[in-house]
Order: sequence, then C-alpha cells, then structure tokens
Amino acid sequence: MKKAIPMLLAAVLAIALLAGCAPSGPAASGTPSAGTGQPAGAEPGKLSVVTTVFPQYDFTREIAGDHITLTMLLPPGAESHSYEPTPQDIITIQNCDVFIYVGGESDAWIEDILASMDTADKTVLTLMDMVEVKEELVVEGMEEEHGDASPDEAEPAEYDEHVWTSPKNAMLIVQALADTLCTLDAANADAYRQNADAYLARLTELDAAFEAVVSTAARNTLIFGDRFPFRYFADAYGLSYYAAFPGCSTQSEPSAATVAFLIDKVKAEGIPVVFHIELSSEKMADTICEDTGAQKRLFHSCHNVSKAELDAGTSYLSLMLQNVEALKEALA
Repeated sequence: MKKAIPMLLAAVLAIALLAGCAPSGPAASGTPSAGTGQPAGAEPGKLSVVTTVFPQYDFTREIAGDHITLTMLLPPGAESHSYEPTPQDIITIQNCDVFIYVGGESDAWIEDILASMDTADKTVLTLMDMVEVKEELVVEGMEEEHGDASPDEAEPAEYDEHVWTSPKNAMLIVQALADTLCTLDAANADAYRQNADAYLARLTELDAAFEAVVSTAARNTLIFGDRFPFRYFADAYGLSYYAAFPGCSTQSEPSAATVAFLIDKVKAEGIPVVFHIELSSEKMADTICEDTGAQKRLFHSCHNVSKAELDAGTSYLSLMLQNVEALKEALA
C-alpha cells in the first residue's frame, strides 16, 4: 500500500481540487472528532487541527477545549504501526490549519503526503522535534527486527517514537503545542495559556507520583511479555526492563528462546508482575504468567484507545494514573 501512496495522492488531490476542497459537512460545534474521516476546518472562525494518534489529540483537546475543531486520524482500536491513510484522511490533512504527527519511521507515509501538498498556509508539527529523542534499544533476550540493509552495510539508527510515555516529555510537548496555538490564534491565547498551565500542573503531579513509587520500590526491573514502547518512561525513572520486542516491532510471535529467557528472568528475580500493552493479544504474557505464577497486568502506552474508552472520555492522565498503580504492584 505505501508504494501506491503517490498515485493515491495524485487521484485524491485532483478530486479535492475539482470539489474546491470543500468539506462534506461541518463537525458538531465544539466536539472533537476521531476516526470519522470528516475534513477538518468545517467551523468558520475556528482553527482546524488534525492529529494522527491519541497522545497529541488528547494534549491538544486539554489545551484548546472547544476553541478549535479537532480531528484524530487513527480510528479507535486500530494498530498504529500498520495504519494506512484513506483518501478522506488525505483530504482532511489538506484542509486543516494545523497538522500534528509523531515524526518517526512509522509516519513515513506522511512525508509523501506533505511533499505533494502546498503547506505554505499550514502549520506542521512533529512531537519528536519537541523533545530529545533516543534510539530504540534491543536489550538482552529481545528479538531484533532487521531491516533491508546488506550484511556489510550498517543499518540506520531507529529512534523510539513513543516520546509521550515519559510525563516529563509530555510536559515539554504540551508547552510547545500551547505556544503554537497562542501564536496562531491570539484571540483565544489567554484561554490556551490558562488551560495549559492547569494541565501542566496535573502532569507535574503525575510525574511526582511515578517518582514516589520508584523511590520506595523494592526492585527496579520491569518484564513485558509484549512490545516495549517505554524507553523514555524507563529512562525518566531509572528503571531496567526486559521484553520480547522493541516498541515499533511488527512481529507478534516470539521465539521459544525469547519466551524461555523471560520466564527464567521472572523466576530468578521473583518478579511479581508481567506486563502487556493495550490492544495486544496478551498470549505471550499469559504463557509467562502460567509458567511462573506472576500476575498479568496492563501498562498502557497511550498510543491508541478503544472506541469505548474514547467515548467514555479516557485521557492520557487517566491511563497514566492506572499505570502508577500497576507500577506499584510490579515493583513491590
């Protein structure tokens, strides 16, 4: 599909031009949309903001409230690393005032889309430009996913895209988003600043809660029977970890050697909890727990949420506060 994106872009943008790039209908006033495919920019006088995934969607709605029209491209419950844009998604990006994406390897499709557009009147932001990025690590026992480089050719560095998993990074991102919105929409700048300040205070409390758990913990090792999209989180709080795959791996079936390594590690260190991430099959975590007696728990990366969670108002903060409680149990 990704190889066909340039052809898809040409067709979609031609249709958009013939239609005058007109939205098919306005979004409900003050109601952020997610995965609807509806073009942004439907409400006159409001900034139209499009985000790719949940973290920046949630940060932006906390800052802006109903002062903007907000759209999230990734449908609730979808796997973000294998996401493919629809023609309507491309039109949505074309029509928005502000486009926010992560900026990593998984977003390579976006570069093709943006290169085909006139973005002179559009503000484009990437989360990975707002923080200090780190390479994705392959730790002991983890299965590495190899690229297309030849044996004699060094593979390019792959950076961990999940920058928001550290609340310390989340604060930097929120401040950068708020500054941009204040610049673009001066009439609502006071509201943006007040909302951002209140939200930053809550993120500071979240950071302090994680610090408190780690400072009184009996151990500092995490086990994930799953992908590990938490390098920024682990580094922020001085935690070590073992997992089956790196955070952006497309693999889902570990080798017997990887499962055996994780089982042995849990047994040797008496690890009480084995984690899985959201929207995963949980099979590997189940296997490890069955063999060791450890408890299986969710540690949410906040990359995406289910439709039920989105409809219920689930937020980055509510998910991360659940992670605080899960961490207490894991480090006991």
